[in-house]
Amino acid sequence: MFFDFLKTSPVLDEESVQWQFDLFEWALRNFNADIFFNQTTLVEPSNKYFPGEANSSEEMAQIIFDKVREYAALTHWPCRLTTEQSCVTQPARIALSGAVRNMQGIEPVAAPYEARLPILYDPRQVKNPEAIIATFAHTLAHHLGSMAVDLPPGGEDNWPQATEVLAVFLGFGLMFANSAFVYRNITCGSCQPTTVNRNAYLSQYDITYSLAIFCVLKDIPAKNAAKNVKKSLRSYFKKSYKDVKKREPELAKLRSLRSKALA
Repeated sequence: MFFDFLKTSPVLDEESVQWQFDLFEWALRNFNADIFFNQTTLVEPSNKYFPGEANSSEEMAQIIFDKVREYAALTHWPCRLTTEQSCVTQPARIALSGAVRNMQGIEPVAAPYEARLPILYDPRQVKNPEAIIATFAHTLAHHLGSMAVDLPPGGEDNWPQATEVLAVFLGFGLMFANSAFVYRNITCGSCQPTTVNRNAYLSQYDITYSLAIFCVLKDIPAKNAAKNVKKSLRSYFKKSYKDVKKREPELAKLRSLRSKALA
């Protein structure tokens, strides 16, 4: 029609939107809705959230990883950082007794160094803090996702994309949106990218929409999050936030899981 140009185009196609809401439902059912609604924070890329000084890239990587693990409520996981560029066969599941996630700051599960979960990273990523934070968060989300009782929406074919949204669910959406950069320069399927950028699977628009879902569910005002979103995405984030706010049926379904967690 002549006036079609006046219509507002959707910020994201409907299938992708529903997939993201389904992923948040999956995450809430599997990974403690109580922790999400009551304790998870929107982690900001700043010294306030990542304080500390280091004398080497290895020390800085450890400082960053420890904070990522803390915000993800996974401080009790026995992990070790490694810069090995050769492929390492990683266990599908980490052996834990008790809660998979815990915000109480309990000591890591006792395990010999060799038995700890290896977390691969490239030291060069330390020069790009948002990228290395997102990389660590995505790696932890990969292992956390493997502990779900059921596969995420989309199944194994969409596993990397699903675990990126899971990392946003854990509070790292700002870093994912700001560092989204699709770059395929890897030597095998399980190795880390050989670049200071991170290996993104969802577009910056998809992941920014996920960030908007997180913020609306957590009652975080759009302006509070938008100030930390890179300028090129700030307008899109605000539009996504408004779009999410309008989706009352989807939001009500997710919020109902909070009631079940507190029952």
